[in-house]
Amino acid sequence: MNSTPASPTLAAGASAAPALGAALTLLLATATGLAVASIYYVQPLLGLLSADFGVGSATIGLLPTLTQLGYGAAILLLSPLGDRYDRRRIIVVKAATLVAALASAAVAPGFAALCVASIAIGLTATLAQDLVPAAATLAPEAERGRRVGQVMTGLLLGILLSRVAAGSLAALAGWRAVYGTAAVAVALVMPLLWRGLPRFVPATQAGYGALLASMAGLWTRYPALRRAALAQGLLSVAFSAFWSTLALVLAGPEFGQGSAVAGAFGLAGAAGALAAPLAGGMADRRGPQAVIRAAALLVFVAFAAEAVAPASLWGLVAVAVVFDLGVQAALVSHQSVIYSLDPASRSRLNAVLVSSMFVGMASGAALGSALLAAFGWRAVPALGALAALGALAVARRGG
Repeated sequence: MNSTPASPTLAAGASAAPALGAALTLLLATATGLAVASIYYVQPLLGLLSADFGVGSATIGLLPTLTQLGYGAAILLLSPLGDRYDRRRIIVVKAATLVAALASAAVAPGFAALCVASIAIGLTATLAQDLVPAAATLAPEAERGRRVGQVMTGLLLGILLSRVAAGSLAALAGWRAVYGTAAVAVALVMPLLWRGLPRFVPATQAGYGALLASMAGLWTRYPALRRAALAQGLLSVAFSAFWSTLALVLAGPEFGQGSAVAGAFGLAGAAGALAAPLAGGMADRRGPQAVIRAAALLVFVAFAAEAVAPASLWGLVAVAVVFDLGVQAALVSHQSVIYSLDPASRSRLNAVLVSSMFVGMASGAALGSALLAAFGWRAVPALGALAALGALAVARRGG
């Protein structure tokens, strides 16, 4: 592909206010949501896939596992390339390969082929983690938190609404239609990204090995990065413990609800996600540390109340809205902190932060499931409250 006059060159660490208007912000938010949604479509499809391919529940569970493993590996191994090469080219190449991966899943002739496609989807869905640093680079410093928050709203809505969309479409047209529609959606935004984004001059000429090794140097050099990674990782423990056990809890004797209600809880979480731009704006005006402390306290209060309150479906809805708001507000504010540390290393800084979240989510899912089995539902929000309290303690050390 050749560059066009519509795509000017932008230094990787520069901030260019005119380059990130409302239209481009909307495009980045949409593309980010579509990319990250790709790794969650499979979750509500597992029953259909199990029946279609004739495999048991333990085997079909490989699909979301392989997708998440591909995503986690690519965050560490591919996302840092945004500091070394033209980020626009990386974004478009990843979008094209994501289209191919989704299309391969849609026509997969067997379970093994779908497993391979799932890995590819996870690897290329990290397109989302290239778009967010791009937004941070394009935004003027005074508006960075708000603009990144707007793009993050797309990412968060993609996570929370993907299950609802996939389940509804699969019920109407089958699971292959989910992957096929997703491929078409990403294909439609791909040329818009190529024309709308400027070319980014690489921030470093370091080799690939040195680029990966430098992330350890960033961790050592910046205490603010370590605090952000630890605090957001703890909040991710709480986030994942709740969402990974919710369907089982709703189906249990206390609530007696089916999968449709569990899927609808994504809408409750989306209400919290919509607060991300507001949190970014507050971080711009009052400083991110104040927002982070308030957000962690909000998560603590929500889970502590659920741990002791009587069983109530509407109470669970309120918890989902409040704690999601807190987790997302903290994430946007933490991104505002780390993106200001070293403009030339934004992709690597983002990779460190998101990797800590990935570890937190994996830990939260494992701990939440174990606590639910051993002690019942109340232990899960108790874990969330404890994790949020830890995040608040870390945030208070940041001043």
